[in-house]
Amino acid sequence: MTTPPSLTSTLALHIREVIAAAGGWIGFDRFMTLALYTPGLGYYANDSRKFGLMPGSGSDFVTAPELSPRFGRALARQVAQALEATGTTEVWEFGAGSGALASQLLETLGPKLTRYTIVDLSGSLQVRQRERLAAWGDTVQWVSELPAQMQGVVVGNEVLDAMPVQLLARVGSAWHERGVVVAGDAFVHADQPTALRPPLEVPGNHNYLTEIHPQAEGFVRTLADRLQAGAVFLIDYGFPEHEYYHPQRSMGTVMCHRGHLADADALEDVGEKDITAHVNFSGIALAGQEAGFQVLGYTSHARFLLNCGVLDGMEDAPLAERVMVQKLINEHEMGELFKVIAFAVDSGACPWSGWQAVGFGEGDRSHTL
Repeated sequence: MTTPPSLTSTLALHIREVIAAAGGWIGFDRFMTLALYTPGLGYYANDSRKFGLMPGSGSDFVTAPELSPRFGRALARQVAQALEATGTTEVWEFGAGSGALASQLLETLGPKLTRYTIVDLSGSLQVRQRERLAAWGDTVQWVSELPAQMQGVVVGNEVLDAMPVQLLARVGSAWHERGVVVAGDAFVHADQPTALRPPLEVPGNHNYLTEIHPQAEGFVRTLADRLQAGAVFLIDYGFPEHEYYHPQRSMGTVMCHRGHLADADALEDVGEKDITAHVNFSGIALAGQEAGFQVLGYTSHARFLLNCGVLDGMEDAPLAERVMVQKLINEHEMGELFKVIAFAVDSGACPWSGWQAVGFGEGDRSHTL
């Protein structure tokens, strides 16, 4: 009996064909797109379980909504304020994962919402989301692309980090774009000279690997172009640009996740693990501003959640719940590495003046971007 090809071998064959058609070399951003989003085969497009608390569940990583429903309830306080301030009644969530955050927001916001729209390219994840959110009926809908115009409050938890990045490598004082070629049965990195540069000059002549984020910045520009009234809240791990391109951060930030373990080899076992990169929040803020957004605020995960009341009533919470909430706010867990950035539409339909986002009431770091 012939053994059917594995998901990895089928996806790897497809990527090899793409590389051959491109003349033998593709940029890392193209490789990352194929590894994550090839229909039916890419990591976010296949049926593997991705979200969960423990490796025993078959999951690869955990996100804040799976850690504690208090995350969604705290975020809901900010979303409710933004809905009222912008005169909108819709929420748009990008990359809804298991549907945990959607269920928390829907349950907490209740009649404040007339519609909850999920934008998710993963068919398998959509199936899980539909099962989990069935109780809300037609209030929840799914789309695969944005309309020309939209309004409401946009949320994205760990969305930007999964957007493909270009790799830049300074080798021997010269900058190259790092891509992928085929060598025998393996994918390997290969560099080509490039005029591309990081947004900040990196002092020194030592070898240096980093990323630039045109797709994430383009995503924010698209939101700014299409959002007629509302606000945007994006939550992810990353740094302002002066930290991102620090001379000592010379190995880049690309990381893979599988079975709740991390590794740095994005070219192996394609389709079986997540590939991510940290976010340059200065670039995200600048892209939004240039496209017409106003920055509502930027702060740490911990400060945002504390401002939104994540600890309200914790004195009566069971120990297990308190432990999970600590993971959300402790500096050595998600509290400091993760950040929140928010934008508002600055127009007559959504007046900029007159409201201060509750999540940034204390500890706003916008001046550091």
